[in-house]
Amino acid sequence: MTIIIHHLQVSQSERIVWLAEELGLDYKLVIHKRDPFLSPQSIKDLNVLGQAPVIQDGDVTLAESGAIIDYILQKYGSGQLAMGPSHPAFSQYLYWLHFANGNLHPQFSRVMVLKHGGADTEGFHYKRHVSQLTRFLHFMDDHLRDNKWLVGDTFTAADVMNVFPLTTMRTFSGESLLGYGNILRYLKDISSRLGYQDARAKGDPELPLMINGEPPAQFLENIKLEIKG
Repeated sequence: MTIIIHHLQVSQSERIVWLAEELGLDYKLVIHKRDPFLSPQSIKDLNVLGQAPVIQDGDVTLAESGAIIDYILQKYGSGQLAMGPSHPAFSQYLYWLHFANGNLHPQFSRVMVLKHGGADTEGFHYKRHVSQLTRFLHFMDDHLRDNKWLVGDTFTAADVMNVFPLTTMRTFSGESLLGYGNILRYLKDISSRLGYQDARAKGDPELPLMINGEPPAQFLENIKLEIKG
């Protein structure tokens, strides 16, 4: 049976398209465009929370990128891109798999809301969250100094989870990655993967790769309007 992947452009649902390409999965891609900035009704019809990604697999309709990745890997992955309990790096795999949505992505979001929601950028609250984001990025950058991928020399779903906040997420937060040379090397290596290239070509063909340090500017003005409105 062919899985249907509902992809909201310029969103974390890019993870699922990429995963499917890396696995060589038989899937049907349905593209949803923002309307004009948030999710369109077509996504809300699938998920009452209006969040993407969403997949349909027979009678199963599932949201949440982390849950979808786990579902696909367990049902269709045949051991690819994952590590089981017997693998020496199992704990590292689990850590980095959950680091994206447990730490990195939420912290980018907090800084985004404060920065573009009119918060005092000289105030304690804003500075504390920026400091925490910087701490996470330095932590990842230090880790990648001695590791090609997040789990040593093995590309895994942990990488699929973490690249979104480092790239596309920055169209919302506007953060710079200048000074994080190991992360930038990592993103360059990511962008050379055929699975990543094919996923971007199919899901977000007009979106820049965002593998350089300078912050992208896309959507920032729209964010200000949405948050203040």
